[in-house]
Amino acid sequence: MLRALRTAATGMFAQELQVDTISNNLANVNTTGYKKAKIEFQDLLYQTRRALGVANTQGVNIPTEVQIGHGTAAGSVQKMFSQGDVNATDNPLDIAIDGDGFFQILKNDGRIVYTRDGSFKVSADGRLVTSGGYVLEPEITLPADTISINISLSGVVSVTTSGDTSDPIEVGRFELVRFMNPAGLESLGGNLYQATIASGEPFVGTPGTDNIGRLRQGYLEMSNVQVVEEMINMIVAQRAYEINSKSVRTAEEMLNTASNLRR
Repeated sequence: MLRALRTAATGMFAQELQVDTISNNLANVNTTGYKKAKIEFQDLLYQTRRALGVANTQGVNIPTEVQIGHGTAAGSVQKMFSQGDVNATDNPLDIAIDGDGFFQILKNDGRIVYTRDGSFKVSADGRLVTSGGYVLEPEITLPADTISINISLSGVVSVTTSGDTSDPIEVGRFELVRFMNPAGLESLGGNLYQATIASGEPFVGTPGTDNIGRLRQGYLEMSNVQVVEEMINMIVAQRAYEINSKSVRTAEEMLNTASNLRR
């Protein structure tokens, strides 16, 4: 009977993790470039009470076995890198990635990290930076007298300056990276990821080539969280938690009945 208590407890804990994951998804429903997380469960070890194919007292091999499971646990919490909705902003420094790929960002400690958040800003020295102040890699610097900026689908950055009446001047190019297994990236917060052994090495390329997405100036990729789907998942998790709690209550009642037996 104690096995039932422990098994039901693992189910309750698993559903708590499910609700935690759903809550984080819903909290980031308006976070630029956010990718929803999906929790995956796996069953735990089994206790074999009768092995498969064991002969009974009459010498007949039993075709079935008796195994008792010990509950469930979270196997992984995986990021789902499906494309989010792309919204027009009319801001020339807002850039969405249409397809696979990540922007490269240089942190203050020299590490290269990655993001899908294309809401760039201009620093005091003219460099393109993220909302957190981290510099885009490779570095792109705008002239002080820039009056307009154009970013092509392939990432070519051209500007028009106040004293220039000729063709726009190219000041840099965007490079994107993709990974063999983007779900293996480690989330750092602040819309940033870093590469791991599981993600594989980054492949650097030009937007629009080698299966890398193109750039869309004046747009932002929003979160790929579907609110209705998350609400349904939350209801399912809540009901599963209630059912497991009833298993605990039932096991407790059976223990109470057994403890109150009289000769």
